[in-house]
Amino acid sequence: MCGIIGIISKCNSNVVFDIVNGLEKLEYRGYDSAGVVVVGDNGLQRLRTVGKLKNLEDKLKVNPISGAIGIGHTRWATHGKATEENAHPVLTKDVALVHNGIIENYKELKSDLLQKGYKFESQTDSEVAAVYLQMQLDNGFDPREAFRKMLRAVKGTYAFLVIFKNRPDMIFCARNKSPMAVGFGKDVCVGSDASSISANCSEIVYLDDGDYAEVTKNGATFFDNDFKVVDKCRVAVTDDLINTGKGGYSHYMIKEIMEQPSAIRKTLLSNDVPEAFFDNISRILILACGTSYHAGLVGKYWFEKYLRIPTHVEIASEYRYRSPVIEDNTLVLVITQSGETIDSLEAMEYVKKNNSTCRLAAISNVLNSAISRSADCVFHTEAGVEVGVASTKAFTAQLTVLAKLAFSKNSKLLSQLQNLPQACEDSLLLKNDIDKIAYKIKDCVNAIYLGRDSLYPIALEGALKLKEISYIHAEGFAAGEMKHGPIALIDDVVPIICLCPSGDMFDKMFSNIQVAQARGKNIILFTDSVGAGSFDGSVEKIILPSINQELYPILYSIPLQLLAYVVTVLKGEDVDKPRNLAKSVTVE
Repeated sequence: MCGIIGIISKCNSNVVFDIVNGLEKLEYRGYDSAGVVVVGDNGLQRLRTVGKLKNLEDKLKVNPISGAIGIGHTRWATHGKATEENAHPVLTKDVALVHNGIIENYKELKSDLLQKGYKFESQTDSEVAAVYLQMQLDNGFDPREAFRKMLRAVKGTYAFLVIFKNRPDMIFCARNKSPMAVGFGKDVCVGSDASSISANCSEIVYLDDGDYAEVTKNGATFFDNDFKVVDKCRVAVTDDLINTGKGGYSHYMIKEIMEQPSAIRKTLLSNDVPEAFFDNISRILILACGTSYHAGLVGKYWFEKYLRIPTHVEIASEYRYRSPVIEDNTLVLVITQSGETIDSLEAMEYVKKNNSTCRLAAISNVLNSAISRSADCVFHTEAGVEVGVASTKAFTAQLTVLAKLAFSKNSKLLSQLQNLPQACEDSLLLKNDIDKIAYKIKDCVNAIYLGRDSLYPIALEGALKLKEISYIHAEGFAAGEMKHGPIALIDDVVPIICLCPSGDMFDKMFSNIQVAQARGKNIILFTDSVGAGSFDGSVEKIILPSINQELYPILYSIPLQLLAYVVTVLKGEDVDKPRNLAKSVTVE
């Protein structure tokens, strides 16, 4: 996965640094190298580096390039290691190309091109597309025909941007299962992420699978999979696409943690549930990945308890590979932060192809994303742009939507939701207490998170947060399962982080903690004032505000996010851009 961007200046000014600025907005996607190419007076000019974008910026200061049209790329290695020769843009004599996705038949294409005398400089699958384009130019085809022939030849997923030496006025772009948008404003821009081009654009067109476009400074012409011209709707750039920076915070993650009360308030004010939304629904299927999957697990508890509808939660990346049975009258709910997650998108398409009676709904933080456009009904999480790779406010906003859905027939619980933003604000005041806990566990190698009922998925999520940014190995378990294996991990060193507020599950959870305490000394308790009274001073306690127990999953997520954040800062790791991870997974 990676980020791509292209810019055509309307006033023929140099676009290089605007491209680099756009790539900075794509850093959260994850990358290990970066590059930029422009068409200038001296033809195609390219610079690439391994590592952070600062390395590219430093290189551009020493070896400046200039052009009024160009494309850029941040690469996350799939085929070939993270080296400069494998970095994008890929260049031939007359072609420059950037690519997000996987070319599945690259070996066959490469073998054919090698037999015809063409040479390769990298180990990437993407270079095959560039060399194939060069071959078509050498065979006498113009750039348009060459590009169309390449699209017919390659199989797999892709977002392509291509510029040609002899067409210094045009960017060719295409999409299949990988996001792509064209923006119009002071310049004409193309990007794999609308937020990366929103600063320069007032309107955006989203490409659908199979679309390609020819983009000039005067506008763009869009084509469908049969290369027929199609009209595409322009949508205005909205605030949820604009990255407003860190706002004085040290990291995006802590800024986004602190924004959660506001995001929850906004999400509560929107997303009214139609009165008949669950009519004639006999089963709910939730499809999601990663943190969104954990939100779905919480949704299962709520849906079955308050709607009495059987609910199944599937990891989207596994779902379509096991020949699942899709029953009629099923509500399929896809949960996604970006709305472009390839696994969730493919799972959704699988449902469409195999059962046309299902109702398809989505929970997404990006209103005009591919999944949002594909769903019959969309519930929009009003979290705004989330840049930190470890999801925080998008997760609690997802839970808020799920709560509104699950409690839609329970007026008492719906009214209780209004207390949630203030309780979340109060929980943020616990940071000093959490700092003390973080100092004690920052050097640990392993950690265990325990929860029961709807807090079991939050134990999973808390463990995920810690391991994905601090690199401490952490696992979440249903506390009742501890005796079935995980108890073997407990000693006096490993932290046992327990979610144990007062309520229906308190006595059971209390007993599980006693078992853990008999075998280890490092017990950390997240509870409320009522629950805290049952534990002595041998247990570290973080005391959260009191709230209706059905809302515990949202409230108790926040201190676990803070704990992971503080531990990671103390360890000196990159909070916002953890190694090997990307914000939006757009490649299988």
